[in-house]
Amino acid sequence: MKKTVLLYTKGMAMGAVDVVPGFSGGTVALITGIYDKLLASLAAIPMAFMLLLRGRIKQAWQACNASFLLVLVLGILTSILTLARLISYLMSEYPVQLWAFFFGLVVVSVYLVGREVTHWRANRFVAFAAGLALALCITLAAPMQLSADPLMLFFAGAVAICAMILPGVSGSFILVLLGLYPVVLGALKNFDLAVLSVFCAGCVLGLLSFSKALSWLLAHMRDLTMAFLAGLMLGSLVKVWPWKHTLTWQTNRHGESFPLEQVNLWPWQFTEVSGESAHVLMSIVLGCCAVVLVVGMEWLARRRQVQEV
Repeated sequence: MKKTVLLYTKGMAMGAVDVVPGFSGGTVALITGIYDKLLASLAAIPMAFMLLLRGRIKQAWQACNASFLLVLVLGILTSILTLARLISYLMSEYPVQLWAFFFGLVVVSVYLVGREVTHWRANRFVAFAAGLALALCITLAAPMQLSADPLMLFFAGAVAICAMILPGVSGSFILVLLGLYPVVLGALKNFDLAVLSVFCAGCVLGLLSFSKALSWLLAHMRDLTMAFLAGLMLGSLVKVWPWKHTLTWQTNRHGESFPLEQVNLWPWQFTEVSGESAHVLMSIVLGCCAVVLVVGMEWLARRRQVQEV
């Protein structure tokens, strides 16, 4: 029961950060010690489905570690459905403090992921640079505005879910780039089943196809993959910088407005442009709290792994 509650809590943490553009649930899975197990379980789903068709229910359940996935997914869904409104409120009322906290999370996560690389050789640095370049290209790209028709929602779900399981790349931010973030977040807040069903169908397709490839990479080229992921996470810091100025806004069909295009500012520039306090001291404190939180979670995860062995 204790392990189940802990896993459920990790799922809730993944779901909470997946709502926010700029931070990835994959990062939470990585720092809490369940990333490899999650990818392996997802990659085994097609094989489990074939076993299920043959009537071998018990073998199918064990093949994809369904108990693990079920508890984790329940935690993710609970968090997404209950915290969507809270996250939206915090982004609206306390954006600097919220982004400062996530900035601290990503900074310490870059270190933890980079530490997973056993030998930093030339090809590892190349992979790191490639990940960094890709993240910068994604985060600095100008947002598009796709129509919210079923085909585009299905496509957005498939792409966003791939980003969500990659540490350092936020699926929510991919939705921002596609211009569909307000549509999906509004659907979550208002339980719009028509939108959510199409979007989730795309998520299922993307998840099953991408997780197997990523699981193979971690099994056969772990150092290169982790170096690439560390670069991705470092590049994503551009997006989670706390002090921003919004250039353009986007409104969903429920009348709710969300930032579409933003530029980063220094704290003193933020005060000049917005006329509001930069909350520098509070931002530093929250960033440090995030570092302590991640280090504590990682320490607990490693301690539990040692005890289980």
